Amino acid sequence: MGGGRAAQAFGAGARALELRWQRPQENDGVDALATALAASRNDRLAAVDPEDSSEVLRLLSERREDLVAERTRALNRLHGLLRDLLPGGVAGTLSADRAARILRGIRPQSSASRTRRRLASEVLRDVRTLDRKIADLNGRIEAEVEASGTTLTEIFGVGPILAAKIIGTVGSVARFPSKAHFASYAGTAPVEASSGEVVRHRLSLSGNRHLNYALHMVAVCQARSDARGGAYYRKKIAEGKYRKEALRCLKRRISDAVFASLVADSQLLSRSAA
Repeated sequence: MGGGRAAQAFGAGARALELRWQRPQENDGVDALATALAASRNDRLAAVDPEDSSEVLRLLSERREDLVAERTRALNRLHGLLRDLLPGGVAGTLSADRAARILRGIRPQSSASRTRRRLASEVLRDVRTLDRKIADLNGRIEAEVEASGTTLTEIFGVGPILAAKIIGTVGSVARFPSKAHFASYAGTAPVEASSGEVVRHRLSLSGNRHLNYALHMVAVCQARSDARGGAYYRKKIAEGKYRKEALRCLKRRISDAVFASLVADSQLLSRSAA
């Protein structure tokens, strides 16, 4: 039976490749079809519950990312308008309050300048609206993370926002047999780039980049601190590693700690449900 299913899956994949060669403009649809056909015949795949808490956190995290990206775009537009209204533009970080103070001091003379000031005021209102939406969403995420009972926030540098990002990205940690598999998925597994007697490891570009970024932010936070992670980072530098190499070593340790925390959370949840 197992061999029959494997043959069917292989046949579906081969057929998909044949279609791909015939109609290269439809690659995405063919790839999706091949994946779906192969997955439907694989009894070892874990079932996914789209309504579990990790899915909720994923949706909230993605919504927050969209809002933050839109706020960044709005601030860039506002910066451009102020640059044309003020000689030399605006230096430094621009916030809604700072932009409002600057706009109050501008007295445009030409029609174009008056239009720029009106547009800047409109964009400023957009920024304030986005600030409120992000703040409200932060509160929802914090409440969901607290309700989940996760121990991730006990790791130095992991706040509710990053915890939600990690949980939402990982989903069920049971699909990773070991911390090494998790590290490979997160892109924190070392990639050797040694030459002769010099042993080096380079940045891995594989794995889930969203999860990798979250772990990177935790690593940067720890490296700048006096916590245990910061001491480990400085120890690696003292051993002769470059700063980026030391940070990658720290990120792998954080990856292992995150995996252990997620496993512990999963086991506790299973015992509570039993």
